Amino acid sequence: MKNLTKSEEQIMQVIWKLDKAFLREIIDELPNPKPHQNTVATVIKILVEKEFVGIHVFGRTHQYYPLVSKEAYSKSTMKTIVKSYFEGSFSNAVSFMVKENNLSLEELEQLLKELKKQR
Repeated sequence: MKNLTKSEEQIMQVIWKLDKAFLREIIDELPNPKPHQNTVATVIKILVEKEFVGIHVFGRTHQYYPLVSKEAYSKSTMKTIVKSYFEGSFSNAVSFMVKENNLSLEELEQLLKELKKQR
């Protein structure tokens, strides 16, 4: 799966949240200061080319919807991060998060319980 730039990912977050959206709705969901409409349209065009977003055409208006689920993208991104920064080891990634206080011991225990349920 292709990686997204920060601006592409920001637009995808909105599209995932709304599920289906017109350009104006996407812009309305973005934080202030709002980017120009042409900028957002260009990013969406790139997302369409990357096959992350599909289009429903209603005359001259376009409604956008995700072709890639947030879960699938998150999974792919996480694998890339672990491979690039933690020698491919999820254990190293979790150890790092615990050491940096990004993951408390309680959260780690809950994660272990969830993993045991999935087996």
